[in-house]
Amino acid sequence: ALPGIGHACGHNIIATTGLGASLALAKLGVKLPGRVRYLGTPAEEMGGGKELMAQEGAFDSVDAAMMVHPAGVDLLTMPCICISEVSVTYHGRSAHASAMPHAGLNALDALITAYQAVAQLRQHIRPTERIHGIIRKGGAAPNIVPDETSGLFYVRAANAEDLAPLKKRVQACFEAGALASGCTVDIKWAKADYLDLKTSMPIANAYEANARSLGRDFFPLSKMPAGSSGSTDMGNVSHRVPSIHPMIASAPPHVVIHNPEFAKWAASDLGDKACIDGAKSLAMTAIDYMTDAGMREQAKADFAATAEGSARSVAAAYDPSGLTDIGGCGCM
Repeated sequence: ALPGIGHACGHNIIATTGLGASLALAKLGVKLPGRVRYLGTPAEEMGGGKELMAQEGAFDSVDAAMMVHPAGVDLLTMPCICISEVSVTYHGRSAHASAMPHAGLNALDALITAYQAVAQLRQHIRPTERIHGIIRKGGAAPNIVPDETSGLFYVRAANAEDLAPLKKRVQACFEAGALASGCTVDIKWAKADYLDLKTSMPIANAYEANARSLGRDFFPLSKMPAGSSGSTDMGNVSHRVPSIHPMIASAPPHVVIHNPEFAKWAASDLGDKACIDGAKSLAMTAIDYMTDAGMREQAKADFAATAEGSARSVAAAYDPSGLTDIGGCGCM
């Protein structure tokens, strides 16, 4: 759940939907022409869990992966871009801000300089790129030169190839803050970057048909507002195996995720209906995939067409020396 506001991202629905689909498929026993692996993501609101799971082999020998995510409307897939999270800490030297400011090194000046450098960088990045951050620690009192400050920033781009150079430009902004102020800086990137979502359309189309058979009505992706993209660690899975990540209506269209009102709807009758419909849709889609050789071959062929790029993206998404206590949620 999200800190302070509960299941405003509907992860209770995600978990229940996956479990429901798995229980339904399990009842078929040996009649099912394949194996189902049901996975939950630990600490889903922090740390890039699916990438960490992938590093430990959770998706090895898997042919396809599916999950469904709550939203205000039903969508065939989630508009999604890459994200990397970075923590920055400046170390200066404290002093009395009035009596002897010359004896101090102002760590807040360092962070503000870096923040402004990032703000200026925003003018010169692509429309598909985003940089946003907060000051987590700014000092103890106005009359003390701050000796330690910290911030947390998200850096987003359309794909891994665009994300890598943007991270370097942001890193330079942080280094500039230290250079200008005389402070030192610790820059720590997350262990796991989140990749863009590579949707397997043969599987997604089957999911849509199954959900429509239950009375679901899908909002056209073409009518989504420009730039309304989030990020999810399901993207990391989708660059390893053919995957889908549709959105299921669990609240009215005007209610957006990561909002306290969404948490109320996630525990409502509409949220419960999403669990049942989502479980049925996923289960039926799994059966379609297992029994339709044409769908499987098309999904494999589509995935293979960009496999080399996916391999590069996967290789760039994991930093063994990075932090695990940052990295955002599964749909940030």
